[in-house]
Amino acid sequence: MKTIQLCFLWHMHQPYYTDPVAGSASMPWVRLHAIKAYFDMAYLIEQFPNLRATFNFTPSLLAQLQELTSGTVRDLFLDYAQKPAADLTPAERAFLVRHFFAANWATMVRPFPRYHELLVKRGTHIQGQDLTGLARQFSIQELRDLQVWHNLAWFGYGTVRRHPRLAALRKKDRGFTEEEKQEVLGLQLQTVAEIIPLYRKLALSGQIELTTSPFYHPILPLLIDTDQARRGRPDTALPQRLQAPADAEAQVQQAVALHRDLFGSAPAGLWPSEGSVCPELIPILRRAGLQWTATDEGILARSLGDWDRGRDLYQSYLAGEPGNELALVFRDREISDAFGFIYSKAAPEAAVEDVVRRISSIAEQAPGNHLLLPIILDGENPWEHYYDGGEQFLSGLYRALDKGTIGQALVTTDTISNALARQRPTRRLEHLHSGSWINADFGIWLGHQEDNRGWDLIKETRQRLVEVADSLAPDAARGAWSELYAAEGSDWFWWYGDDFETDYKAEFDRLFRTHLRNVFLRAGLPAPDYLNHPLFGLPEPHPSHDPVCLLEPTIDGLVTNFFEWRGAGSIDPAPPLGAMWKSSRLFAYLGFGFSLDRLFLRLDQNDEAMDKLHDAAIEAHVLTRLTAYKLVFPLGLPAATACTLWSSGQSGGPGMGFSDQGPCGTACRRTIIELAVPLKALELQAGDQFRMSLVVTQGGLEIDRYPRHHPLTLTVPDADYEARMWKV
Repeated sequence: MKTIQLCFLWHMHQPYYTDPVAGSASMPWVRLHAIKAYFDMAYLIEQFPNLRATFNFTPSLLAQLQELTSGTVRDLFLDYAQKPAADLTPAERAFLVRHFFAANWATMVRPFPRYHELLVKRGTHIQGQDLTGLARQFSIQELRDLQVWHNLAWFGYGTVRRHPRLAALRKKDRGFTEEEKQEVLGLQLQTVAEIIPLYRKLALSGQIELTTSPFYHPILPLLIDTDQARRGRPDTALPQRLQAPADAEAQVQQAVALHRDLFGSAPAGLWPSEGSVCPELIPILRRAGLQWTATDEGILARSLGDWDRGRDLYQSYLAGEPGNELALVFRDREISDAFGFIYSKAAPEAAVEDVVRRISSIAEQAPGNHLLLPIILDGENPWEHYYDGGEQFLSGLYRALDKGTIGQALVTTDTISNALARQRPTRRLEHLHSGSWINADFGIWLGHQEDNRGWDLIKETRQRLVEVADSLAPDAARGAWSELYAAEGSDWFWWYGDDFETDYKAEFDRLFRTHLRNVFLRAGLPAPDYLNHPLFGLPEPHPSHDPVCLLEPTIDGLVTNFFEWRGAGSIDPAPPLGAMWKSSRLFAYLGFGFSLDRLFLRLDQNDEAMDKLHDAAIEAHVLTRLTAYKLVFPLGLPAATACTLWSSGQSGGPGMGFSDQGPCGTACRRTIIELAVPLKALELQAGDQFRMSLVVTQGGLEIDRYPRHHPLTLTVPDADYEARMWKV
């Protein structure tokens, strides 16, 4: 019987929000994730004692858990929560109204009536509003309830089971007292203090393996040499060249030292920040005593050149000089990404079935009798998108894996170190590609002018520190170097450029510059004035643009001529995704528009990504005043010439009670996908308003949606539409 060793690696990470000079942390995410994902993931695996997994904790996260537990650092969000609601100043009330709805609204606000009621009162779009005036509309009781709910909503299923009082307070819903608020905050801090001991206990039992990352989560290949960015993308715009292999070595050595101090033994493995690797990294890891590392399958594909996924992926490799090799494993991107981006939208049972189906398919198709299947992903951010924090899905999956067989394969979960010991790598990588788990390059963190300015500031600050370091007292030198290492972290660069968006972009920029200023302060030097200026503005994201004229494209699946889609509306196919990143983009362009009697859609497909889809379809979801429609076009049938129209009365609810209305409109998929649908089939007339989303499904599961957060709101044009839209 074929055997599969399935190795989960759950990556837990937060950037270093602490300003050691001020003794404060400006962001609450360490504390809030501790009471949700960090506790939940340990709690759940304890329920399945036969299950094995690897958990990776970044040292920057562990250090902040220690700071919160010891009380040596003030959590500013916690300060605002602890203060009696009646004593809040107008500015503090405005802070609460602005920031205390920072959670996934669908899964962590709307399920709780009082919290949702307060959000509705505040409004969902507050940019440009007078927050102080808005906060005056909230009573003292409402502000206190907001203080409670901002903290109560973040508790995960594990902590709620552990502390039944939390469930009772959720049931109470409103009218909280100051004593009840302090009770909630006390349970938070108690849980934070339990995280490190809990994982240490699980590691000592042998159920989990604990691993580390570079201390402040830097992109090590870029620290070694920023010019490495051109290995993956030769056209990358470069900053001033920085070569700091000593910093890379220090980030690894200090990570191993903290891990040993907290968990009693050195780690065997390291997840490199963002899966970033290069050949020069191997000896640095070996000198730190590390035995293995991991990254994405895209790195393996670029390393091998002659790449066959089924043949090459499900095994371990050796890299480095003979006698000083390091073992490498490569994540199955498709399964790993599904945890973060697909299964939260599916019923838990369907999601479990899909994982089982994928594993069974690997067992059937991959050659060899002993396979290694690494599933490696963010262990904290995905669960905010699941309505129950992912409990039903993960519990169901763990139960399925606990059975020991899937299809005709014997499947065992294991830690990565145990898996490597049982099936030692024999295949050597003669070349290790330099890149990250995102596109197998470093484009997220270097190349944009904002990224490059950040690297220039690191280089200039480092040069000044090197000049004076030998003259500093040991404590001052250590403090200055630590601040520089914190500034080298990847997270600041994640938000620079136009790749991703967050409400806290300005704060990430401020923290980056604060760490650099602190280098000068620790060294007793005046900080340059340029560190007081932000590296970017805050542009508003535009996920879509409306059409500016009527269209009459030829529906032939080809770009017949440049002008046929000129003036069309568009949807950004790759909008900012926040703290997580999805590895595949299905479309390069999404266009839409109207004639006076038809709705048109154009989808420019990413052929490589499309080739990986099976049993997939594109669905246009149209919601009118009275009826919900789905226009379904199968992606696996290039010869399809029409959509299938499904309709449902809104009383049935979205996705329920749809009936097949038969073929509708015209469609063609060749180099692009083009669709035309009569407006009368959707019972739409000039002036009618409707909402529309484009959804990609695979095997009945939603895998992508455009726009990602809110449907388009469109109005059917009339004969005067172009005259109104005309501009000089």
